[in-house]
Amino acid sequence: MPKYVVRFGAMRILGICDPPADQAYSRGTHVIIRTERGLEAGEILCESGRATAVPEGSPAAQILRPMTAEDANELSRIHDHEHKEFQVCLRCIQDLGLPMQLVDVEHIFGGERIVVYYLADGRVDFRELVKVLAGEFQTRIEMRQIGVRDEAKLLADYGDCGQPVCCNNHLVTMPPVSMKMAKLQKATLDPTKISGRCGRLKCCLRYEYETYEQALKELPPIGARVNTKEGSARVVGQEILAGKILLETEARTRILVDAADVAVLASEEKARPHGDSEDPQIA
Repeated sequence: MPKYVVRFGAMRILGICDPPADQAYSRGTHVIIRTERGLEAGEILCESGRATAVPEGSPAAQILRPMTAEDANELSRIHDHEHKEFQVCLRCIQDLGLPMQLVDVEHIFGGERIVVYYLADGRVDFRELVKVLAGEFQTRIEMRQIGVRDEAKLLADYGDCGQPVCCNNHLVTMPPVSMKMAKLQKATLDPTKISGRCGRLKCCLRYEYETYEQALKELPPIGARVNTKEGSARVVGQEILAGKILLETEARTRILVDAADVAVLASEEKARPHGDSEDPQIA
């Protein structure tokens, strides 16, 4: 029998799950699984295989059964109760004066533990808090310090594009994103427009970065001398995806041509690195 990729937990963890003997599942089926954290509710995504994009070290789990109506009712009751647990945690943190910001509370389906997600600038001594919460809830308390990207994964809904935020939809790991990626794609450098719900650079800036890099290699660099039908000219801009370059001719006029229609000559001046255009309007 094939194994299945199942998404579960508030952090949308991906796990490789063994099904019961002779039991097959379709995509979107809600199931009850057993993980190292206890009994949890999850959703079948696909069969596990070589082409499955699951991070190395994904937890193994066991599918116990499809979710029943009783399971769904219990899950709804647990989610409703999490709001009360959040308020209790918030009150206890304030009473103890701990330097931490409560983000979310996750009550595991089977009741084996409650996971408390929080933000903090450094290490927090939460031993007294754990004792108090364990006494309040009569279950194991797990404290998880997270970053601002994980906070968005837990709480954010939609991005500027109108779609659900990537971190809470299909992203499993948060890819590193840099300003270099925004500059290469000629995106606006206004922080308010290229930052996501977490306040960091948008993850989607990385999606097409490799495509831009590959396309850029096929274009003459900024500053290179090229030969065209109009004579010799200098590259002053690039339209990467269109495969075009902006040239300045000997007559100081500018023309936009296909990169395939020019021949690169020996540069009379040191060419600038790819992507550093003199004309910020060229995309």
